[in-house]
Parts: sequence; C-alpha cells; structure tokens
Amino acid sequence: MSDARFVGKTIVITGAGGNFGRAGCLFFTKRGASVVAWDNNESALMETINEVRSQDEANYIRIEGYTCDVTSEDSVRSTLESVLSDFSRIDMLWNNAGYQGEIKPTLEYDIEDFSRVMNINVTGAFIVLQSVAKIMAGQSRGEQDSSHPFSIVNTASVAGLRGTPAMVAYSSSKAAILAMTVAVAKKDLAPHGIRVNSISPALIGPGYMWTRQNELHASSGSPYFSSDPEQVAEAKIGGVPMKRLGTIEEVLKSVAYLLSSDSSYTTGTNLVVDGGLSGGLKA
Repeated sequence: MSDARFVGKTIVITGAGGNFGRAGCLFFTKRGASVVAWDNNESALMETINEVRSQDEANYIRIEGYTCDVTSEDSVRSTLESVLSDFSRIDMLWNNAGYQGEIKPTLEYDIEDFSRVMNINVTGAFIVLQSVAKIMAGQSRGEQDSSHPFSIVNTASVAGLRGTPAMVAYSSSKAAILAMTVAVAKKDLAPHGIRVNSISPALIGPGYMWTRQNELHASSGSPYFSSDPEQVAEAKIGGVPMKRLGTIEEVLKSVAYLLSSDSSYTTGTNLVVDGGLSGGLKA
C-alpha cells in the first residue's frame, strides 16, 4: 500500500506509545515512510515497534524507536542526534505527545497536575517543534526545490476551541497549541520552507480511550455529566451533528493530508475532525 506522498520521507511521530501514535506508526510505515517513533514510556514504545514490525511481511518497513522526554531540551537534542545519525534527515513531524491530566471540576483541580499538563502539552510540544524545525531549516537551505517541502502537524483538540467541563488544564493546553501553530507558521517558519498546521479531533472511538474518558467524566462530579458512563456517551454522541463517533483512521487521513504535498499551500491552519460538534469555521 505504498503512497507516493510518503515514500522516501522520514516522519517523526511523538507519543508513539499511545493509541493515536501507534496507529500513526502503522499508517505511515504501510505507505512507505521511514518512521521515527518517540515516547517517554519505553515499554509502550516497544509494543508499538513490535506491532509495526509484525506487519512487515515484505520486509520493507523501516521504523526505529527512541525513548525521549519531550519536556527536556537535553533529551530532545540527544535523541535528534541519534535520529540524524540513523536517518540523515527529517521531512515531517507529527507533534503528537500529550497528557490528558485529571478530569475534575475547576474548583477542585490540582495545581501541580495543571502544571504537568502544560509542561508536557505546551512546553514539550514547543521544544520538539523548535528543535526539529531547526534541523528542517538547515536542510531547507540546501534544497534545490524552493517550495515548502517540510511539514509539521501539531495535535490540538476541539477542547481548545470550545472548552470541556472538568478538563480545564487540557482545554487550556490545546488552546495554546492552536495559538502556537499560527504564531510559528505564518511568519517565523514559512520563509524556511516549513509548513505548520494543527489537527483538532473530538469524540474518537470506540475503544479504551473513549470508554475510559466517559467513566472519568461520569465520576468527576461535574453537573454537566451524568453519573452513568453510558448516558455520558449517549449525550456526547447526541451532540454531534453526524450522530456518530469518529475513527482513528479518519484522524490519520487528515494528518496525512496536512503532512503531505496535497496541502502544499496550507499553513497556519487548524483542521477540525469532529463531525460538526464545534460548529462554525475554524482556521
């Protein structure tokens, strides 16, 4: 299932041990990309690597895993040194690592957890973005093609657009990602041939993440949620104009569009994948 948009390209995927990151590693390796998988959880990362390699019947997939703490500039720098030694270049980045944090009403939210969410989701995302962009900018100076061959996609969320009850830290962090995407894309990185966009999914499932979040919302004590997880799920889906959950595959196809040359004249844009939940035009 090779795809000319990704054959010969090297893609860094952070948060590769999580559901979205693991699916992304499978998705892009199947399409011919070389994938650089990052996660701070070594065991989860190795599960991803092993799962991807088990799909490699033709023995053509190339994926390597790197344990990296995105909140540490030193860890990111040393990891990138290893990546460049192994792969020689980076063409694309899916800046996907994140932490959901507690699900509690604002008046009960733990300050330390709020700081942790912001440190991983915002500071960590910026450290990775800046570090990879420096490499891309250096590569850009040596490119014959003066178009915008390098692409970064940040994982945001509809929570950053409309807020989610009992998730003040997560919503705040994803709003910051939206602002960061626009700030770096439109002025700072475009002259270096680097496009930067974001993806904002919502209500993706079924699966563990969907089920667990409904359980946590039900037990949060927020007046906006029923205490019954099944009723929480029904109410959420009922609020979606398309009346269904989105799939991880649908999110990945949107990420692929933004990373690829199909979106070559698109930068500083947020692509919402939510079945119409957030409403209105978002750019």
